[in-house]
Amino acid sequence: MTIPQSFIQELLTRVDVVDIVGRYVQLKKGGANFMGLCPFHGEKSPSFSVSPAKQFYHCFGCGKNGNAISFLMDHAGMGFVEAVQDLAQSVGLQVPDDDISPQEKERAAAARQKQATLNDVLEKAADAYRRQLRESQRAIGYFKGRGVSGAVAKRYGLGYAPEGWRSLASVFPSYDDPLLEESGLVIVNDEDGGKRYDRFRDRVMFPIRNVKGEYIGFGGRVLGDDKPKYLNSPETPVFHKGRELYGLFEARTPIREAGYALVTEGYMDVVALAQLGFPNAVATLGTACTPEHVQKLLRFTDAVVFSFDGDSAGRRAARKALDGALPHATDTRSIKFLFLPAEHDPDSFIREHGTDAFARHVEQATPLSRFLVESASEGCDLATAEGRAHMASNARPLWTALPDGVLKRQLLGELAELTQLNARDLSDLWGQAAARDGLRAAHHAPPQRQQPRPAADDAPSWDAPPDADGWQPHTESSGPAYDPGYGGYSNQGGYGGQSSYGGSKPPFRKGGDWKSGGGWKKRDKDAPWPPQPRLPRTPAMSRADHAARLLLSHMAFLEELTHDDHTTLAAQPGSHGPLFAWLEAQFHEHGPLAWAVLRESLRDHECEELAVKVMTGSHAQTEGELHELRLELRDLLTRMQIEDIKEQQKVLVLQVAQDPSALERYRALAEKRKELEQIAPKAA
Repeated sequence: MTIPQSFIQELLTRVDVVDIVGRYVQLKKGGANFMGLCPFHGEKSPSFSVSPAKQFYHCFGCGKNGNAISFLMDHAGMGFVEAVQDLAQSVGLQVPDDDISPQEKERAAAARQKQATLNDVLEKAADAYRRQLRESQRAIGYFKGRGVSGAVAKRYGLGYAPEGWRSLASVFPSYDDPLLEESGLVIVNDEDGGKRYDRFRDRVMFPIRNVKGEYIGFGGRVLGDDKPKYLNSPETPVFHKGRELYGLFEARTPIREAGYALVTEGYMDVVALAQLGFPNAVATLGTACTPEHVQKLLRFTDAVVFSFDGDSAGRRAARKALDGALPHATDTRSIKFLFLPAEHDPDSFIREHGTDAFARHVEQATPLSRFLVESASEGCDLATAEGRAHMASNARPLWTALPDGVLKRQLLGELAELTQLNARDLSDLWGQAAARDGLRAAHHAPPQRQQPRPAADDAPSWDAPPDADGWQPHTESSGPAYDPGYGGYSNQGGYGGQSSYGGSKPPFRKGGDWKSGGGWKKRDKDAPWPPQPRLPRTPAMSRADHAARLLLSHMAFLEELTHDDHTTLAAQPGSHGPLFAWLEAQFHEHGPLAWAVLRESLRDHECEELAVKVMTGSHAQTEGELHELRLELRDLLTRMQIEDIKEQQKVLVLQVAQDPSALERYRALAEKRKELEQIAPKAA
């Protein structure tokens, strides 16, 4: 989405930065400005100043400053476009975008309205669950037993969903309202005549809010031993587990004050840690940590610590978090992994050993670089050449996912030392492997469609029908005759660069061809056509090229990609993977940018040549409806994932004899491939 600079300037003149900051910070008049406690760092005396005259804020303590847009981006964690839209809505302006069709604008407006409506429905349910908590001694007893105070319960909006199938019927005037089902609060049993009932029953409730504080879903925990122990809201138009983090809204300021975010595995971990002095904790919502999670956290801090149980499940979860964190591990960021003893979670560890012991564990957590090496070495006997080669193979995709910088180059040296190679040799080997991957990708890329060319001994077909008078366009060359003996055309036919009849267009014929003397002769239908010279071909575009073209032209599409999409793009061989990683980093830092801006940012970058190549020539045009372009990108990514799975399956087939578990992984990939192959025709 490209927003005109003129609109941004008008928007900033219409909004009042004092009002915007005042939503989040308590301000008091102090001379010509307003003062308050800085929301970006901990302080006891106010040093945060907001100027209504300059429409600017500045902290004399930490140096943070900016306008209304940057405040929403820095404090509320919004993206650039989201911040502009939020401000525009507050003053009744419509954000212009010439790239979007009227139909697309109408659909977007309807989606925003639906989102706001669902947020209101979920907030109403959250209020009801909080009231029910005050009425239930059993639910209060559960929280007290876990050491949760009333103040922390209020801070996180904890509640209780009572027993009974239709308790929400007393909250909403119409229990049959489709919004209750769409928000995930009510389940409709189509097999039982459309019977409706509450999704959450007899559970303590953890409302989930986005970074703006809007209610988007719930997590519920049973009070007894029933299964499932935890139940989440389903995926809805406002709730996507792979993008949201529980507790992030409440932890925004504590994260800045502590200097890092602590990522845990469950709702109660977050609440218990807040009770015990670590309010900077957040949790994934019953799913593996994704790059979207990491990207969202890095809007608030440059340091993230993942806390996992020390058992095998915790190690697996940490390994997935490593994959999500690698593309964002720049030289200025700190990402660590904390492994507690197998018998402890953060809550039990702190209660047994105290907050100081836990703080020391956080400080001594495993850095990303060390965990990368440990993950690559797992199961490899580094005392043997085979084990070292296996480790190098494991390390290549992890190392490649890192953004270029000092950290990446240091790790190359460390990995080379472990493989008993020098860094240059290891880099060359990985470069050759990347080249092979590129050839494999090119081999699997769809062939470029070409127009059939008649052979020398074939009679041509006339596509254009004759007109009413029997005239037909003369499509064969009326220029110089082809002379194979002289390697091409000669001028014996009467002209060189210009026709002998004085015009630039070829003549028309009526059932015959030109005589050499300029008259008509009957064309021999069986006469062979002269061989045609080969035309220069445009180099074939791979799927990765097409995906790069679409994302460079429409950067906002990045916001719609899934975790699998990001993984697939980052794993592309050659310069494609780094280009996609760079583009995502630009999107994170600046929001959607036009190609002209991106082109300037790419000057002297390692990916410049590739980006310019895919954005040059007729193939670089991305004309058409945005909806169609989105479908085109979706189809490309789906097919790229299918090809990746095929390659993984080939490797697993070779491993089955030595590793029985390879067969299970092969079957799991086969199921995923089947699903993707069913999607691909629909996307196309």
